[in-house]
Amino acid sequence: MDGNREQYRIGGMIMADNEDMKTKEQKENKETEASTEKIDRPGRQFYIPSQIVDEFGEKGRDHLSKNLPAQFLLALTAGSFMTFGAIFSILLAIDIETEGLFYLMSGVGFAAGYAMVFISGAVLFTEVNVLLPSYLFNKAGLMKVNIYRFWMATYLGNLIGAFAVGVLIQMSGSLSDPFYSELSMYLDKKMKFLDYGVKGWFEILVSGILANWLIGMAAFLTTAARDITGKILGTTLPVILFVAGNFQHSAANMGYFSMGFLATDQYTWYEYIFFNLVPASIGNLIGGGIMVSLLFSYAYKEDIQTSLGKGNKK
Repeated sequence: MDGNREQYRIGGMIMADNEDMKTKEQKENKETEASTEKIDRPGRQFYIPSQIVDEFGEKGRDHLSKNLPAQFLLALTAGSFMTFGAIFSILLAIDIETEGLFYLMSGVGFAAGYAMVFISGAVLFTEVNVLLPSYLFNKAGLMKVNIYRFWMATYLGNLIGAFAVGVLIQMSGSLSDPFYSELSMYLDKKMKFLDYGVKGWFEILVSGILANWLIGMAAFLTTAARDITGKILGTTLPVILFVAGNFQHSAANMGYFSMGFLATDQYTWYEYIFFNLVPASIGNLIGGGIMVSLLFSYAYKEDIQTSLGKGNKK
């Protein structure tokens, strides 16, 4: 009988030891899991396309909700950045004879202007043609008076801002003769369609579609990036392409034409406006609004899960 009691006692001790070991193992597992959760794992460094379309709509709504003076001031700022970008694109490419390098440096120069627009929140007519349709696509009752007013304020603000900076630069006397020689060449490339009459007018319109398709993708890539380096890189690549292709972008041309009107008598103001800016602007509206904004909005409409979605119209 004493032997049985001893066996029971030993068996109890073994069971207790097993329980202690199991408890200890569970505790160690919990500690391991907790430490694993605390490890800093980097998240995705970009937004997916449906999130970008969402963001376009949010930005479009924010721009539209601002009062008219604020819209106009932001448009003035964006126009001024276009002239700075145009000047920088010329300065970087002066005396470069290798064609590929010339286009690369010119594109990098102009990308500085677009980067300032995208990152500062300034309002560019051609960017609005991408952002605003993304918002309107998911709303009832398109095309109201305040929308037309916003478009007009943006366009005039860009034009006045670009011209005002051109005036200041001319007054400063900072630029040398090589700059103006290079500027004349840029103006000839932009206005070459003038020689083809009606055919040239429609060629500018088609070129404008291509230009703002690319700038719309610059806005797309910039919005996708979550850090400043990614935003600048996302802006730069499509800008280099549109500059190299001589595609007609009305906001960019405002920068070049402002300097051209003030510095040379190669072309008149009405030639700049009616034989370039007007058809380019129509093309830009189509390129940004349809080829980027509405195309992606329709493609990802089922994935949009914000207040802009059709289930939550306001």
